[in-house]
Amino acid sequence: MKQKITISDCKVVTLPKAKDPRGNLTFIEGNNHVPFDIKRVFYLYDVPTEESRGAHAHKTLHQFLICLAGSFDVEIDDGEFQGKIHLNRPWKGLHIPPMIWAAEVDFDPGSVCLVLASELYDATDYIRDYSEFLALTNPKL
Repeated sequence: MKQKITISDCKVVTLPKAKDPRGNLTFIEGNNHVPFDIKRVFYLYDVPTEESRGAHAHKTLHQFLICLAGSFDVEIDDGEFQGKIHLNRPWKGLHIPPMIWAAEVDFDPGSVCLVLASELYDATDYIRDYSEFLALTNPKL
């Protein structure tokens, strides 16, 4: 039987940082720094402070979020427990496995969120209704 994914499976990862007086460099390799092949990359920017992004879960897709500029919080939920992770460094990323409800909130002005995804876009992989998510994560409720 497959073990349920929980918010404790969401990990903040410190990425390599090459320091240089001319400016620092961070690099990311799929299946090395992130635990999946990177098949899609997108980024969020110009998000008003009072708005949120995300607020959904994925059935099979893994995501890795990095705050390239500014800061924001990621609210995570496994259907039983909730948590909040603050991202504000471009050499730190958050791995969000499938079946975790996640929302990006409290964006500072000028923030940029880079998202690395394990799959190409597939609308059928999204769970956008929270009650449906709860039914899938807690089938006995």
